Parts: sequence; structure tokens; C-alpha cells
Amino acid sequence: MHADLSGAHWFKSSYSDSGSQCVEVAYLDGGMVGVRDSKNPAAGALVFTPGEWDAFLDGARGGEFDRP
Repeated sequence: MHADLSGAHWFKSSYSDSGSQCVEVAYLDGGMVGVRDSKNPAAGALVFTPGEWDAFLDGARGGEFDRP
């Protein structure tokens, strides 16, 4: 999927500090969500549909991705 990221406003979680390895998120047109590596923003971004992003957040909140 291709999305125009040129005007995206990227942000990190308020839980991040400047020394952490973080991801940045941007809310894009059409409800799409971009995610990129904060330490290497030139590498590009993953772009998720609204449904994909909601499913990811639900899984994260529900512990789906917790380490065993």
C-alpha cells in the first residue's frame, strides 16, 4: 500500500525518552496510520488501514504480543 507521507506529523509515545529505541506514528489521510523507526526515518514506514491499526491496538491492550 502506498500513502503520501510528505506532510505527515510524526510523534512518539509520551512514555518514550530520548535515549530509547522507539517507533513514531502518524495519522494519515483516510484514517490510515503510518509507523516508522525513530532512529532511521529515511528507511520508510509501514502503513496500516484503520481496521488493521485497531486490531493491532486491541491485541496489544489484550496482551496478545506479551512475551511468554
